[in-house]
Amino acid sequence: MANKHFFSLPTKKETVICLSLTIIFLILTATFVGLRPEHGLLTGLFCLLFFLSSPTRKLAMALLPFAIFGASYDWMRVYPNYEVNPVDVEGLYQAEKQLFGIVSATGVLQIPGEWFSDHTHPLADILAGIFYLCWVPVPIAFGLYLYFKGDKKYALHFSLSFLLVNLIGFAIYYIHPAAPPWYAINYGMEVIKDTPGNTAGLGRFDEMIGLPIFHSIYGRNANIFAAVPSLHAAYMLIATIYAVLSKQSKILIILFAIITMGIWWTAVYSTHHYIIDVLLGIGVAIFGILLFEQVLMRIPAFARFMHSYERYI
Repeated sequence: MANKHFFSLPTKKETVICLSLTIIFLILTATFVGLRPEHGLLTGLFCLLFFLSSPTRKLAMALLPFAIFGASYDWMRVYPNYEVNPVDVEGLYQAEKQLFGIVSATGVLQIPGEWFSDHTHPLADILAGIFYLCWVPVPIAFGLYLYFKGDKKYALHFSLSFLLVNLIGFAIYYIHPAAPPWYAINYGMEVIKDTPGNTAGLGRFDEMIGLPIFHSIYGRNANIFAAVPSLHAAYMLIATIYAVLSKQSKILIILFAIITMGIWWTAVYSTHHYIIDVLLGIGVAIFGILLFEQVLMRIPAFARFMHSYERYI
């Protein structure tokens, strides 16, 4: 009986919903975004997990919020935010300089990113690359850790809060499109649409290890005018907060806190973000978690949905 349950197929309703949504997603993506190999790989992996067995189906559904996050980010290509509202280039740059400017040896007032660009160090470049490589993989790994540990409640709360923070951040990208510091440094204050992604200071990491890791990542950037808020600054903070809420070991919490602060520092050191972006990213992460835990979870209908979702996975 246990083996029969293990290899049980999804219900007809589940099968129709899964296949219908997968086909619709692929058709719409092909039409508006353009299919890439990773689209087929990820949808194929999800369907494999969904139909393989009961445990893998539950895992697929537990990972669904992360899949929606990835699809949502990719779909910003459909209608770029710089077509919705004016891009903030100079205002943000000048605000950073006035609030956090550093006077150089030659007496010039620089934004912190510019100052760091003049004061790089190989060890700092290696650490920066390591920290920035953690920004998505570690939160996803933490979600899987909670799931396989059997803490389905916090696995679900974490993944859905992670998705909510992203959706809030994406909405702000459209309300206030903003250029990163490397754009202002390289291109000036004029808005040049369809500017390709740039590794900025992280390119030094690629050069040191001899692999185009960040070049491949930023070459696929959905939109460079999405600096405010810094979601890089938010992701590991969400993981750290949920590590505390779910009462993980002090070692794990300290490790997450170190990675979180390392990413904050790297964002500025590599000229990918202003300090303003980082602070706003921190604010969005805290706001999103409070919105989820203190507002949404107190709505009876949403609480029932969460209970059903938790039982399903």
